[in-house]
Amino acid sequence: MRYFFSTGEASGELSATLLADEIVKNDRDAIFFGIGGQRMKDFGFELWANNRGWSSITPFSVLAKVPGMFLTLRRSTARLMRDPPERIVLIDFGAFNLGLATALRRRGYGGKIVYYFPPGAWFDKAEQARVVAQTTEPIPAFRHQAEFYWSLGLGAHYFGHPLVSRYQMREMRPAPHSDGGTVSLLPGSRAAELRHHIPLLLDSLNRLRILRPKLKAYAVAADDRAEELLKGAIRAEDAIEVVRGTKATLENSDAAWIASGTAVLEAALLGVPAVVFYLMRPFQMRVVRSFYHGRYFALTNLIAAREIVPEFAQEAAKPEALAAAIDGILRDPHPQYSALRELRKDIGTADALPRIADFVASGS
Repeated sequence: MRYFFSTGEASGELSATLLADEIVKNDRDAIFFGIGGQRMKDFGFELWANNRGWSSITPFSVLAKVPGMFLTLRRSTARLMRDPPERIVLIDFGAFNLGLATALRRRGYGGKIVYYFPPGAWFDKAEQARVVAQTTEPIPAFRHQAEFYWSLGLGAHYFGHPLVSRYQMREMRPAPHSDGGTVSLLPGSRAAELRHHIPLLLDSLNRLRILRPKLKAYAVAADDRAEELLKGAIRAEDAIEVVRGTKATLENSDAAWIASGTAVLEAALLGVPAVVFYLMRPFQMRVVRSFYHGRYFALTNLIAAREIVPEFAQEAAKPEALAAAIDGILRDPHPQYSALRELRKDIGTADALPRIADFVASGS
């Protein structure tokens, strides 16, 4: 069977490759193609278009990319209608994918369109959720998102979060020696995130090393661009190793600084204590705060509806605050680890990903 996937950023590509890997267990002849990046290409996807630079946090920063994205949408719609695949899987990135779903339905595509990680639930966007449900079969990753769809009388399929199937929680690590430990630095994958976060993390690490001179540090690069920026910013005396592979790096860390995003959930499922942060331009933050009035922004805290991981956004994201928070975790990791273990029970079960793959491949 032929599967078209459309993603807009690194986290979507991770979800796409994990799902595709599960699908081929029962469909050895599966053919994967679509819109994505290097991770999907390495897996074996035929890429129609590259999503590099598409992701954005506010409408302002995405304006320059609109013409190219619109052209890709038109071309993809026409191509999909000329040679329709059996399955279309849209992953997150409503700015593009919702338009693609709408265009395909208007053109008469009658096949199965699955929206994996659909938009419209985090911020209670009822109208957006209705469009998603009218044009696709949504698969929310979290129960409260599915319940939002159901509360509107909309169909949604809930199986739990797929990462639970692939991320095993480790045993709690004992606190490292008071002058050492191992920390991971995860600055994000978007270009703007990297520009804002790398200097903050380097400053935070230098402050932490005053307290812990034997501290080991790893910086995780999401792709070639991130690796280039990290290596360009890190000096030899910073003693930071730039690596690939979020999961493996987290598994070998005592704690992590993580830019808000999917990596926060990855750390939580692995049982790695973390401190979450985020920076953006002041006017962008004003836009975000104009429509989001929630207490938390870190994914772990949003799911739990309470603070499990310390979070620092914008003016609160100071190097001294990030350093102190990680030092506190290294001294006593037990409270956060215990909370993460309890949270995992609410996120899903180990069969989530196989069940999602079965649903995508099935005719129903």
